[in-house]
Amino acid sequence: MKRSLKLALTAAFLLGSQQALAQTRELGGTGELLDGVAAIVDDGIVLKSQLNQRVTVVINNFQNSMAQLPPAQRRPLPPLSLLEEQVLEQLILAELQLQLAQRFGITVGDDALNQGIANVAQNADIPLEQLPAALAQDGIDYVTFRNETRNQMILDQLHQRAILSNIVVSPREMGLCLAETTTTAAAGLDYLASHLLIGITSTATRTEINQAREQVEEIHQKLENGENFTELALTYSDGQTALEGGSLGWRKGGQLPTLFADVIIGLDEGQHSEPIQSASGFHIVQLDAARGAQPMMVDQLQIRHILIEPNEVMDDSAVLQRLQGIREQILNGGDFAVFAQTISADAISGTEGGDMGWTEPGVFVPEFEAVVAGLEIGELSEPFKTQFGWHIAEVLDSRSYDTTEEVKEQQCVQQIRGAKFEEERTLWLSRLRDESFVEVRM
Repeated sequence: MKRSLKLALTAAFLLGSQQALAQTRELGGTGELLDGVAAIVDDGIVLKSQLNQRVTVVINNFQNSMAQLPPAQRRPLPPLSLLEEQVLEQLILAELQLQLAQRFGITVGDDALNQGIANVAQNADIPLEQLPAALAQDGIDYVTFRNETRNQMILDQLHQRAILSNIVVSPREMGLCLAETTTTAAAGLDYLASHLLIGITSTATRTEINQAREQVEEIHQKLENGENFTELALTYSDGQTALEGGSLGWRKGGQLPTLFADVIIGLDEGQHSEPIQSASGFHIVQLDAARGAQPMMVDQLQIRHILIEPNEVMDDSAVLQRLQGIREQILNGGDFAVFAQTISADAISGTEGGDMGWTEPGVFVPEFEAVVAGLEIGELSEPFKTQFGWHIAEVLDSRSYDTTEEVKEQQCVQQIRGAKFEEERTLWLSRLRDESFVEVRM
């Protein structure tokens, strides 16, 4: 089996295996399978068979990894008692988290599970229909694999809700990340810049330095008043490119002079810098043009909708009939926003008169996406069904929107939270363990 699939399978089996329960139980005198309790965990238990199966997985993984190393780098297996203690703690924490996820109402439906398993197969470069056979070669039952994958997906959602969403990103962290992102991205772009230097010698007196400072400030004021940079560079600059009007030519961001590289990549086209002092004198730089930066444009729709969910009182047929009546009233002059505020089951958009704001492709479930994509601006859809219930929807407007800065901010938030996640998860698990009832029976 390919290494990427093995890694996925190892992750999926962190919670134990129900198939292994039958494999590790012993027959009692009555012919019934017996098992023991390794630990009582709040409202649940960890069985000894779960512990034995997980220890076996850990030992196999350890031996396989050691076999791939040169003999000099191999190390012996830790004592079995230590392995059992560590593995039992993992299982206790997994059980606590699954119980918490259940209390939060976190579930993973079959559609989401199927997509997750399809992603495992795709990442392993194995056709989905061949996955059960590939698992069987490693002694893993496909049904068991599905159950453990579902549990892992539930834990991922729990961590997103209980840990990641609560990690605070400070303005300073965001600023540093955005600056680094901009600098890194800018290093590969092309810049056409110009440079003006009022030079000073290494033996310049304080008076001469002050005179040079006054001169560069006067030149800067001329630029502020709209005078031409090229002409001022030809007239005043002591730089090597003065005869070219100070032009440095096209250069990659990473090839710009270190002294003012950060300044140039922060300028807009046609904008000049404040005076910059160095050992050689006082500089002013101007960004004449930049190329290679492509904005991240996305087509967005502003949509509003009304959602009604079927229940014990109203089945699908009754909900459909009600929405058809509401649609007719809206077409005859009824206020869409009022209907959304009073009857829509979408509490978030309902308070906004059904307005879901500006959204881009891929945000909605496929059924909703397909309907709104086929609507003209101002057109009210027929009632249609998704997994959430029955909707009518209207496209209010469309636009092409530059999301470059928003994407950078989202990436920075993810990067900062990801960097803090391990530490925060360790602290969170420690609190969860301390606040729970656990009785080890080993």
